[in-house]
Amino acid sequence: MNYNNLVYETDGPVATCTFNRPKALNALNTETMDELAHVISDFKSDNSLKVLILTGSGDRAFIAGADIKGMVGRPPLSARWLSEHGTKILRELETIGKPSIAAVNGFALGGGCEVAMACSIRLASTNALFGQPEINLGIIPGYGGTQRLARLVGAGRALEILMTGDPVNAEEAHRIGLVNKVCEPDALMDEARTLAGKLASKSKPAIELILQAVHGGLEGGLDEGLTLETEKFGLVYSTEDSQEGLSAFIEKRPADFQDR
Repeated sequence: MNYNNLVYETDGPVATCTFNRPKALNALNTETMDELAHVISDFKSDNSLKVLILTGSGDRAFIAGADIKGMVGRPPLSARWLSEHGTKILRELETIGKPSIAAVNGFALGGGCEVAMACSIRLASTNALFGQPEINLGIIPGYGGTQRLARLVGAGRALEILMTGDPVNAEEAHRIGLVNKVCEPDALMDEARTLAGKLASKSKPAIELILQAVHGGLEGGLDEGLTLETEKFGLVYSTEDSQEGLSAFIEKRPADFQDR
């Protein structure tokens, strides 16, 4: 499929989705979100693909936020639909069963920060800037910002970011746990591809079960999460990869995972 606002490419088991509206600093609009939903569906259904990298075109922005022109004058029910639509798409990304990496190469504000937070892992260039500035427009985040930010950095820090609208630079984002690693701008994509290659070398069923256990456990209490982990631990033993991995360790050789 040809996209107007995205560039979608594959290289072996790794797919890369680039938000490509550089004149608008890659701001999100409804068309972009619809295209993202299509990319997620394609990536999910292609069994040869194991990791998705998301980044932005140019060197100024990952995603600078939502396209505000498309938000002005909406009645409440239309605004709720907009939130539901984007939330559903990012939840699909988050729970796709395969890891995703946000390579944040500049502004990640509003919806851009929310897209990054829906990814499994976040890498940031030194010039990245994160934030949820919706409060400055008299509105609140609508694509999961109030929920994922608090889960990643804690309620107190999240509330400060959400209620002041102040941005957070890459180093501070790393310090508070919003970002996994900070890289020089010209090394960001190499770091993302190296990490993607490492993840792609692991057992696909085991990765999927880890994602299910973590996301499912966050939805309940500790006891429910431990029960879920126990179920997934038993289930992973039904895979050929588990036996290959255990045998390879005993035999002191690299495991040859077949994703079965």
